[in-house]
Amino acid sequence: MNDMTIFPTLEIPETLAAGPGPGNTDPRVLARFAQTGLADHMQADVLRGMIECKKMLRAVWGTQNTYTYGVGGTGFSGLDCMLGAILPGDRVVAFVNGTFSGLDGLTIRMKAATRDELRANPLDPQPASVTIISVPHGQSVTGEIVDKALAEAKPKWAFMAHWETGSGRVNDLRGFSDACERHGAMGLVDAVSSLGIADFAIDDYPGVVGWASCPQKGVLCLPLTYAPVSFTDRYIAEVRANGCHSYVHNPILEARHWGILDGQDVAAGSYHRTHSGYAVAAFHEALRLTLQHGRAQRARDYAFHEKALRDAVTTMGCAVSSDMTSLVVLNLPHRLAGREKELVQNCRARGFGIWPTLSEPVQVRIGILNQLSQAAISDIVDRFATAMIELGAEVDMAKVQAVLARHYGVAAAAE
Repeated sequence: MNDMTIFPTLEIPETLAAGPGPGNTDPRVLARFAQTGLADHMQADVLRGMIECKKMLRAVWGTQNTYTYGVGGTGFSGLDCMLGAILPGDRVVAFVNGTFSGLDGLTIRMKAATRDELRANPLDPQPASVTIISVPHGQSVTGEIVDKALAEAKPKWAFMAHWETGSGRVNDLRGFSDACERHGAMGLVDAVSSLGIADFAIDDYPGVVGWASCPQKGVLCLPLTYAPVSFTDRYIAEVRANGCHSYVHNPILEARHWGILDGQDVAAGSYHRTHSGYAVAAFHEALRLTLQHGRAQRARDYAFHEKALRDAVTTMGCAVSSDMTSLVVLNLPHRLAGREKELVQNCRARGFGIWPTLSEPVQVRIGILNQLSQAAISDIVDRFATAMIELGAEVDMAKVQAVLARHYGVAAAAE
């Protein structure tokens, strides 16, 4: 008897993605995905698009690194590619101050573990060659912390997340790079949450040899397309000399799909993995949008609108503990303490996608990815205030609206 069920067409409603990521994709990007013609991966426009993406991505990263390209998949795909250079027994120091840097640390432990160490605890190995420096939730990794740890451990590799969305904290990129240079370590950075939002050029941080980001936050290119990565010549030389336990995410072999061979851009037309023309077109448009906005201007816009949201939720009685400009992480007023997940679920049930933190202590995370307007911030504030009031909070909406009016009114006057 055939009891196979044919389900009805899946209908997913439009929601406001107001968490740490993914963000709401720009209509221009979705249009390029949907309106792109059917083409094989060797079609001339697909190849041209990949070449142009590679060049635009270098401008977004702020680098002359030839090995700058996109890894097909999520941010974890890009991170796996970057961390693939770590081999069993390599001495590594990793700095962890939240959920996602913690997952990066686990990845590093898995890659650096010997066979015996991996066998002893396959899903949570504890290799002797890896030092995890844990910084408490809600605090940033400072240059002093990095310098002290590298001076003691003398590692081959050092790792840090630039922006940790688990707790909303910005870590000291300058201090990290400088410490890596001082102690001869090769720095690796998770820039999943900062690329396309913060104004930084990676060539200004010579202590860092590898960078990885994602397609759904600052670059804002859903549907899932490419995770941006960039590697210095020193990093590539290391992989070339010692190899990598991967074909799919091998930093050198992946680059060949983008026409990067032996440290040079080569002519288009060589065979590569079956990249989707739809994905190439969407990624191409997302990069165009980023460059048209301008890295410095986008950073200013995020800082400006985050300040409005921060001031509004503070006026509601919340305490903000984050310092990122795309995400506000907060503690609810005392009378709502312990009801963070309930509030988040109520919001999500109404198409308002905020998030709790994924580690203790539980806080609320409200993001503004691609929500850079007075109308968008006002909508987020109204929805959040309504959810708090429904749980019994006392919110003076007149004061909250006055805060927003003052913030945006002053800006309008200045213009």
